[in-house]
Amino acid sequence: MAAFVVVLICSNIIGPAKIATITVFGDSYVYGAGVLFFPLSYVFGDVLTEVYGYARARKVIWVGFTGVFFASIMSAVIVALPPAPGWEGQDAYAMIFGQVPRIVMASLLAFFVGEIINAYVMARMKLLTRGKYLWTRTIGSTVVGQGADSLIFYPVAFFGIWNNDVLITVMFSNFLIKVSWEAILTPVTYKIVGFLKKVEGVEIFDDKTDFTPFKIATD
Repeated sequence: MAAFVVVLICSNIIGPAKIATITVFGDSYVYGAGVLFFPLSYVFGDVLTEVYGYARARKVIWVGFTGVFFASIMSAVIVALPPAPGWEGQDAYAMIFGQVPRIVMASLLAFFVGEIINAYVMARMKLLTRGKYLWTRTIGSTVVGQGADSLIFYPVAFFGIWNNDVLITVMFSNFLIKVSWEAILTPVTYKIVGFLKKVEGVEIFDDKTDFTPFKIATD
């Protein structure tokens, strides 16, 4: 849970401040730099759901949501404080940490919907596959969850601000990078899941779980 929240907060505070470029076969594409690390939160989410079940993953998602919300409020308050005389870093500080309410709202909404969908699909697919074929669940849930995340965040945050071509390009390139990351990290996910199941001695199947997203209790 701690690792999940750390990756999430860093990705939402540090990542959105920069748009980078990548060259593939001679063509350049733009993407949000935070996408290089944000998919790790989905890896942790997959591990949590696979090992401990949907209910515990949902609780961690709520903790992450609260953490990002607090970080956003803290950023807004500190940026708004009057700078001391002689301190010349206010403009640069505000540029990096001065997130507008629209982007904060988009980030929180996209995160919550994307992570809940990811955990739900993961848990349902585990029932359908009877606990087999873990790779189908990790990748399949990421495609759906990250798809929802990207479809919500970029239009809500940047429609009317970014050029539409840039908006669509960044949205799809980030989605592809996120899913590719998940696929690449599948062997790592297998190792972590196997280790935790062995150490914890648990194998959760959510056949009697209440899948409402607005419940924090795990029983």
